[in-house]
Amino acid sequence: MRFTVPEKELSFRAGPASGPGGQHVNRSSTRVEVRWDILASSSVSDSQRELLLRKLASRIDSSGVLRVAAENRRSQVRNREAAVARLNDLVNQALEEPTPRKKTRPPAGATEKRLAEKRRRSELKRDRRYQDTND
Repeated sequence: MRFTVPEKELSFRAGPASGPGGQHVNRSSTRVEVRWDILASSSVSDSQRELLLRKLASRIDSSGVLRVAAENRRSQVRNREAAVARLNDLVNQALEEPTPRKKTRPPAGATEKRLAEKRRRSELKRDRRYQDTND
């Protein structure tokens, strides 16, 4: 199940994109920043909110706002769509429950190979030892 952040809970801010580009980039505000207030959101449950705050802690500011910016496209509309898509992907990745690990045993061949290598190394080291030949 994919979670989509409701559009009404998002706020947008546009500004000039960084980098080279000549007159177009100097005169247009194509960079878009999407902000979502996780603490004030009514679309997530308390457990989901706690999970989001824990997993996305490095991307959330002190007031509980998640920010995502996009400036790759030349148009503000396309950057807005890209930023919203990136925000939704981030949220969905954070809400995913990891599949539990299944315990497995090593194959018998791997165990035998490991023990054979141990025996070989042991014999090699034993052969290096000083041997008294004055008997």
